Amino acid sequence: MEDLWRGPAFRRYLAADALSQAGTQVTLVALPLTAVITLQAGPFQLGVLTAAEMIAFLLIGLPAGVWVDRMRRRPILVAADLVRAAALASVPLAAVAGVLSLAQLYAVALVTGVCTVFFDVAHMSFLPSIIAKRDLPRGIGALETLRGVAGVAGPGLGGWLAQLLTAPVALLADAVSYLGSALLLRGVRTKESPAPPEARRSLRAELAEGVRYVAGHPVLRRVAAVGALNMLANGVWAVVQPLFLIRHLGVGAGLYGLILSGYAVGGVAGALLAPKLTARFGLGRAMYGGAVLASVFPLLLPLTGEGWRLAVYPLASALWLAAAMVFNVGQGSYRQAVTPDHLRGRMNASMRFLMWSAMPFGGILGGLLAERLAIGSMLWIACLIVTVAHAPIYLTPSIGNLRAS
Repeated sequence: MEDLWRGPAFRRYLAADALSQAGTQVTLVALPLTAVITLQAGPFQLGVLTAAEMIAFLLIGLPAGVWVDRMRRRPILVAADLVRAAALASVPLAAVAGVLSLAQLYAVALVTGVCTVFFDVAHMSFLPSIIAKRDLPRGIGALETLRGVAGVAGPGLGGWLAQLLTAPVALLADAVSYLGSALLLRGVRTKESPAPPEARRSLRAELAEGVRYVAGHPVLRRVAAVGALNMLANGVWAVVQPLFLIRHLGVGAGLYGLILSGYAVGGVAGALLAPKLTARFGLGRAMYGGAVLASVFPLLLPLTGEGWRLAVYPLASALWLAAAMVFNVGQGSYRQAVTPDHLRGRMNASMRFLMWSAMPFGGILGGLLAERLAIGSMLWIACLIVTVAHAPIYLTPSIGNLRAS
């Protein structure tokens, strides 16, 4: 990593991501706790909140890629961070004033979701402007390591803040993190090459080109299918997890955050191992092995129960997340390396659209099913979707021969 750390642009980029990810992990705990504990939301209302967070990927995910390819990416990142900070800061202000409602939570989730669409597409597309293609596995591995570290520290901090200050006030931590990220990203200096105006075509034509590229690529379309099913499961999971741990097992806000922090250790381990596994076994084999293991470990989660069996949840989740991280670093490095620069924004947007658009449906599905089924059955459903999700990879052994070239 020494050559990567010599570049001030990459250091700022990485520091901004560290701040942003830490705050995001606090929100991962504090937002559903605000709904469940502060506003006494039911399963369906929790599902609607999950859908509101992710519906932007369905509505504007594809055109966002075209716009990102037409513009410089750094200003997009800064603007998205500033708007997200303002939206999240409105929640504790409304809570202190005694006017906080589920409608406001839905609106905040929707606004932050729109910003996240633009941020995520621009963020990943910006990285190859900062580092060389040969460094992408290490660069993405560093980002995923930070994401994992934030996943360890953030939920525990979020749970502690929610218990000490109330869940709505805990969201201030994320607002502050977005402000810090915006300031750091403003200082990133690197050459960007957006498409010149004379090379642009209609929005529909450019949008279709990105979708065709992903759909026509034998590996990328499989990765997109895996991601879509995983995000469907995550939508269900966003409803099941707080209901299972908080209402079914009686876990408090502080312990809830610690459990999420505990299994995030797996993300750190997976992110650290991924570049080493890729270097030793090759990109394809690392991706394939990660997908196989990520389809097995979730099946341990329904064994969770009261007492010592509560430890099964973070342990099984950690193993699952470690395997999933190896696959994610591999597929992320591969798709950035094989995609031409002028298509990278649209490729990333198309992948995000195809993957993340499934999450709001998962949230609504989870909310509807949780109104009718026992929470234990819901946990099994979410786990089985994850296992089936990786089938496009583990049923295609030729993935093991991939090279990032």
